[in-house]
Amino acid sequence: MAGSNGTAKLLKKAQSAIARQAEHDNAPKKAGRFGGPKSVLTIKIPQIEIKTIKVHIVGDAPLVVHAWTEKAMKMILQKQMMEAMPAKEAKDPWMDYVDSMHWLTPKPDSPTAKDIAKARFGFPIIAFKAAAVSACSFVDGITKVLARGAFHLNGPFVEIKCDGGPVMRTDMVRLPNGNADIRHRGEFTNWSADLMIRYSTKTISAEQIIKLFNHAGFHIGIGEHRIERDGVWGTFHVE
Repeated sequence: MAGSNGTAKLLKKAQSAIARQAEHDNAPKKAGRFGGPKSVLTIKIPQIEIKTIKVHIVGDAPLVVHAWTEKAMKMILQKQMMEAMPAKEAKDPWMDYVDSMHWLTPKPDSPTAKDIAKARFGFPIIAFKAAAVSACSFVDGITKVLARGAFHLNGPFVEIKCDGGPVMRTDMVRLPNGNADIRHRGEFTNWSADLMIRYSTKTISAEQIIKLFNHAGFHIGIGEHRIERDGVWGTFHVE
């Protein structure tokens, strides 16, 4: 009898344990840390769709350029490295003009007017994107952060096409230290450029890009003494 009673007690305990486990398994799941049910988070990332659009830019005001020369960059580096600075050379207006432009064709050591007439010149393509991004300040519904990632312009330079080629202009300028200086720079009038723009169709449309670049040409501009810098040069529109 004692053995039978012991077996019955063990069987009853086992049945109670099974019942408690079944009750636990069927009970509602506890809420997660932030109150919702514990579950696996599924994120759907749409496939990116990239297209390319050709935007034809036409200048409304002269484009005046001032490229960094190797000589200027070398002098800055020498100053930062605390090296002895070479004696200041006499100003050469012609070479200042020649070096102010971004040459796409190889630049001769001593370019002539004929060399310039046959040469091809460009402008940093990043300047056009910077103008478009800055123009977001004048447009509702698009931020500078969105514009920076929504479209891209490839390549370091875009060719500047100009009827008759560049000309040398001479201007008095005021340096940051307050001193006056004379600058000899290249000027492009009746200029144009073709921008190849890659963009995400799910972020921005071709029509919006064209409108944004029209704002960039009117409100910002590119090059020296542009609208953004309280100037009057470097304005453009899209055709």
